[in-house]
Amino acid sequence: MKIGLFIPCLVYPEVGVATYKLLKHLGLDVDYPLDQTCCGQPMANAGFEKQAIPLAEKFEDKFKGYDYVVAPSVSCTAFVKLNYPRLLKGHHECTTSNKIMDVVEFLHDVVKVEKRLGTFPHKVSLHNSCHGVRELGLSSPSEENIPKFNKIKDLLELVDGIQVVEPERSDECCGFGGMFSIEETAISAQMGKDKVERHIQTGAEYVTGPDCSCLMHMAGVAKKQGLNIEFKHVVNILAAGL
Repeated sequence: MKIGLFIPCLVYPEVGVATYKLLKHLGLDVDYPLDQTCCGQPMANAGFEKQAIPLAEKFEDKFKGYDYVVAPSVSCTAFVKLNYPRLLKGHHECTTSNKIMDVVEFLHDVVKVEKRLGTFPHKVSLHNSCHGVRELGLSSPSEENIPKFNKIKDLLELVDGIQVVEPERSDECCGFGGMFSIEETAISAQMGKDKVERHIQTGAEYVTGPDCSCLMHMAGVAKKQGLNIEFKHVVNILAAGL
């Protein structure tokens, strides 16, 4: 099983390093293809889909030799998975749509990790990003009458010393939404304030989740309000102390 690691634009460098470190720790054959670029999501979301096609073609060529493409970003993973077949139709063979996975999904469903991972002796509030919940199935959507599950929480429970909690309205949007945060700034900011407040009400020291963009948005809200809570990508916690 050969894995190509994709590190999207909005992923903090330390998250990319932690993802690579964690995959190697689990004994996986992982490679980081050089010269990889944006997947094209910002252009497409802004209404300029034609500008995303060359990036999608480059992405396909860069990752065509791997069994899986793994990324620590639910939004970019979902974009490739759901939009590449349509964008590339008539332009380029689409292969990565069927083999790209968010790192949480990959570790939970493919690797099926069961051994203990890192050490993180803190109380952590779990943030469920919209793309992860409703497009990648990382957790159960509250609007659907199905048994509750959460793949992020399952993995976090393999970390020593951690206490995982969830806020009220656990899968409600934080307000980032990519272009939404630019076009509807006031609404985005208020949604962020509401979400951060619910995380703080859990008594957690940290908020974690699978997407840097959501964490970045909430961290900005917390900083502006002078709130004492930190934000850390789930991979940084899974790899802590390894």
